[in-house]
Amino acid sequence: MQKDSVSKSLVLVLVMITSFITPFIGAAVNLALPKISEDFDLNAVEMSWVAMSYLLSSAVFLVPIGKLADIVGRKRVFFWGNILLVISSALCALSTSGTLLIVFRVIQGIGSSMVFATGMALVTSVFSPSERGKAIGLNVTAVYIGLSAAPIIGGFLISWFDWHSLFYVPILIGLPSAIATRIAIRHEWAEAKNEGFDYLGTLIYIPAMTVFMYGFSQLPDMLAVGLTALGLAGLIWFVWVELNVKSPVLDISLFKTNKLFAFANLAALINYATTFAVTFVLSLYLQYIKGLTPREAGMILVTQPIVMAVMATWAGKLSDKTDPRILASLGMGISAVGLLMLVPLNASTSTLYLIVTLVVLGLGFGLFSSPNTNSIMGSVDKRFLGLASGTVGTMRLTGQMLSMGIAALIIQVYIGKDAIKPSNHQQFIWAIGAIFVVFAVLSVVGIWASLKRGKANG
Repeated sequence: MQKDSVSKSLVLVLVMITSFITPFIGAAVNLALPKISEDFDLNAVEMSWVAMSYLLSSAVFLVPIGKLADIVGRKRVFFWGNILLVISSALCALSTSGTLLIVFRVIQGIGSSMVFATGMALVTSVFSPSERGKAIGLNVTAVYIGLSAAPIIGGFLISWFDWHSLFYVPILIGLPSAIATRIAIRHEWAEAKNEGFDYLGTLIYIPAMTVFMYGFSQLPDMLAVGLTALGLAGLIWFVWVELNVKSPVLDISLFKTNKLFAFANLAALINYATTFAVTFVLSLYLQYIKGLTPREAGMILVTQPIVMAVMATWAGKLSDKTDPRILASLGMGISAVGLLMLVPLNASTSTLYLIVTLVVLGLGFGLFSSPNTNSIMGSVDKRFLGLASGTVGTMRLTGQMLSMGIAALIIQVYIGKDAIKPSNHQQFIWAIGAIFVVFAVLSVVGIWASLKRGKANG
């Protein structure tokens, strides 16, 4: 059966559904953390783990699951990922303690990684190169719609019902998606089915990546420094192992011999590292410095993902006709301008100025993401599509963790471990300026990486 006999639209819709669910539940749960903490009497560290456990497990399983999907079948892994998301979401809703909730959030993150690692690969499998950018753009748009909907739908659900209701959303959407995948999609994609699976590399990669990402997110504590170094050492060992096995879980040669793949992934990592913490920092700024409520702050901050959602579809379609390298580099350049516009923020900055800046950032990130993903997915052989999809997701989540780590580190340098209060508001404003200067400088490096990749393979 050829891919043109498969209902491409159905595959795209099913992938878009899961691309909406995973960022939605990730962002919406953050709104519910105070309520969850109150119900289960969690301290600050335990509360952070409710969010961190999902992000960490999603990130560390993406690459191994992407490779596994290339071997056993992308549709199969996508289907079971949906099922795992549904089951784990039900368990989260039924949790009777903070510990159980964190455990079930880890399982939910694994389910998320299964659908994210295979979703982009499935889209790339069924759409021809001339249509791929448009399809990827629509899929990226679904991610941004999920992020945009989280503060609105999530806020209402928490207010009208309670935090448990958030976990019913993946069940109500994911279960029909899983059933449709099983019944309506008859074809399977497993171009690497004759290859073995690298268990040793996987057993090294998962704990090393976990320790590294957690350690970096907790900097600058001395324990966090040690964990970051230990995780980095583990990742170096992982690379050495991968260079010496027959069927590596992560084919390092892709980074050595495929310039486009290597530099486009580097650009993605830098892009997420410079943009993800923007919402976190501005949320604190709007509530502590401008005195807005969480709901008022959310209504302003939703500007960026809405613009990103609109821009991503158009940019993806354009990348089918225009070199994605140029579009992605231009997008990162616009993001750098937006980051520089945030440097002079102070107590008297107008809301209109902030909204305009968020529009600029949304335009830049929306213009970058779809073409860059199209470039990555189009640069590898079909047997590596699951791995490439997993790598893209890993760059995204690792970049997000690095972004939060950089922001937290700079804030701690300026105000220490004190809470943000009127007596240190000026120091916090200085920290904001420093954060966005660092992000803008990193964006310039990202522009270089994006241009360095060379022209698309076609």
